[in-house]
Amino acid sequence: MHARVTHFRVRPGKIEDFQGAVDSVIPLIRKQQGFRALVVLHASGGAQPEATVLSLWDSLEDLKASEKNMFLYQAITRVLSYCEGFPTIREHEVLVSEFAAD
Repeated sequence: MHARVTHFRVRPGKIEDFQGAVDSVIPLIRKQQGFRALVVLHASGGAQPEATVLSLWDSLEDLKASEKNMFLYQAITRVLSYCEGFPTIREHEVLVSEFAAD
């Protein structure tokens, strides 16, 4: 399993707009081959709100395919107007994962 970790600096007062924009992407990401999970974390302790988006994929190939078919760029475009600067994007191999069953 692989993860894309994207870190955003959200403009003050725009975290709810950011959240709404991410919510609007969920139907699109569910259609992506190999998509497994999405987690969005919010840190508000500093002077500027931050959000980290973690998406999990079956394989590195599936993760990369979401870039080639433009999904990643469509998603970033939806949230970018609520952010300062371009996000930091990193790819990671997942070493351990555990998710509770519904």
